[in-house]
Amino acid sequence: MKSRRISRTRRRATIFGAATVSVVAGAAMLPVWSAGAAVTNDPTVDAKTKATFQRLADAVFTDRTEALVAGGQTDRDKPRTDGFSQDVRLSSGTARSEDAALSKLDRRRNALAKLGEKYSKGSTTVTLGATNVKGRKAKAVATETTTLTYAKARGGAPGTTGFQTRHELTFTADRQGDWQLTGISPAEEDNLAVNETTAPPAAAAVSVKSATTTPAAPKAATAYPGPANPKNLTAGGLDYKAMADYAKRHWSAYNPAYPDFNGAGAGGDCTNFVSQALKEGGWKHVPGYVYDYTRWFGNADIQSHSFVGVNEWSWFAQNSERTTSLANVHQMDVGDVLQIDFDNNGSKDHTMIVTSRSQGVPYLTYHSTNTYSRSVTSIIASYPNASYYAYRT
Repeated sequence: MKSRRISRTRRRATIFGAATVSVVAGAAMLPVWSAGAAVTNDPTVDAKTKATFQRLADAVFTDRTEALVAGGQTDRDKPRTDGFSQDVRLSSGTARSEDAALSKLDRRRNALAKLGEKYSKGSTTVTLGATNVKGRKAKAVATETTTLTYAKARGGAPGTTGFQTRHELTFTADRQGDWQLTGISPAEEDNLAVNETTAPPAAAAVSVKSATTTPAAPKAATAYPGPANPKNLTAGGLDYKAMADYAKRHWSAYNPAYPDFNGAGAGGDCTNFVSQALKEGGWKHVPGYVYDYTRWFGNADIQSHSFVGVNEWSWFAQNSERTTSLANVHQMDVGDVLQIDFDNNGSKDHTMIVTSRSQGVPYLTYHSTNTYSRSVTSIIASYPNASYYAYRT
């Protein structure tokens, strides 16, 4: 996700993504990732307790999904997490934090409804990985898979949006030996899940002398609807449908022909993923030195910084005139690219590609967090104070 620093030695090792496993009930379109192998003979956590950890984790994230779908209109009077007590439960601090999160998601649901976006139903499953127990603390990674169904899918709009993300859960045993869930944090460097209530940490501003000669991408407005600016989807010799189809195929099932930077401490996989889709649709390699932002290339063994870095991609795209800037994010169409600067520090943090458009609303697919067909409406509602950069490819 974040821009790679030019001074850093280029790592060329291929990193392969985790394999997906079979589909679970309630999420037919989404594969669930295994978060870790089963662990036996934990010193203080038996199989029954670990199963309860799993159920509590599922309740936490299902509550978040229901807040986005129905808010206070659900037939449940209380959050699912209220059903846990004694042996395994939320700590008082975590309960307060989750109450605040649910309230924020409920407000987001209301804001989206005013903008014309509603979800008719949602489905969440959680897979709990290996439990690491040390003294009175136990930690485990929970992999969440969520599908949200759009209430009104018209025209070319997708029927659903979905995402997969991982959370690190911390359980602490009290003096009686009862476990409390005391911490929930992203297990990945960057988490842009639909149900997240905070923005990921932004990249530090990057200052590179060689980039000062490239055209700066202007910020895009977010007001709906955007001014008319139709895209010719058959011009320029590019296959925009191929770009979108590639992103839809590999949003969760990573292509082993490329390295996977998700969770690799290298800034995330978002720009690497978008570059792959652009290449599939006809963008040609420009070979050369990996640090030269006027070069662009990537394969399993080596990638230019412009292929995998957020800011470097922008510099290449603008300098090469392969893209033009759009005045409004709602002007984007299939194959166009959106970037975000979360804290307006001048360094862009995240890259996404448009995979469909309907009723003047673009839908984006991206890595870090792996997400399928999320509306630009939802993204802006989640990060209203960010700066946006829209590129026509």
